[in-house]
Amino acid sequence: MSFPEFPPVVNPALTLAEQVADRIRARLTFGELTPGQRLSEAALARDMGVSRNTLREAFRLLTKDGLLEHKTNRGVFVATPSMGAIIDIYHIRRIIECQALRMTHGRHPAVARMAQAVAAAQDAQAKQDWRAVGNANMDFHAAIVELADSPKLTTFYGNLAAELRLAFGLLKVPQDLHEPYIGMNADLLAMVQEGQYEAAARQLDRYLSQSERAVLAALSGQGGRG
Repeated sequence: MSFPEFPPVVNPALTLAEQVADRIRARLTFGELTPGQRLSEAALARDMGVSRNTLREAFRLLTKDGLLEHKTNRGVFVATPSMGAIIDIYHIRRIIECQALRMTHGRHPAVARMAQAVAAAQDAQAKQDWRAVGNANMDFHAAIVELADSPKLTTFYGNLAAELRLAFGLLKVPQDLHEPYIGMNADLLAMVQEGQYEAAARQLDRYLSQSERAVLAALSGQGGRG
């Protein structure tokens, strides 16, 4: 198993194991690691330039967060979210993201990131690159959370986003999941830019409910875990 190089993490407040965990979490969020995938400790430690002891501590942190699973005598695997976990994720998203839209202003720096994510999704759609569309969608919603101006909330959402992307990774046809929301994201962005914050929050609540139903229906049809 080969992994691409990642830039060094420069947050001095984190231990090395926490930095490595963040790098693995990013790979989960952007679809580079998939549900059920076995992680090679030796290959990952080598490619990340860390000791196996450090990597094991990072694995422990991510297992605690529900993103990895340790299977006795088999190794460490990327977790597969349950249906119940997905329902809970969407419940939390509605609370966090809708409130973030209500309390923002159109000049917030995160609005520019929302706009960049919409443009990236549209460009990826033209190339039929659905993984890139999914990445842009993750960026869009992370930017919405940044509207709340809470570093702790942003950190919490990062773990939630990684778990959510694992749920998306269970679906066999990513285009069906991601394509309908490209235009919806553009509409939400326009509302925020026009100062329609309450309307944007209500629209996002409906949007997330629609997304939740689509994910759960798709997983149910594929025999998803309960």
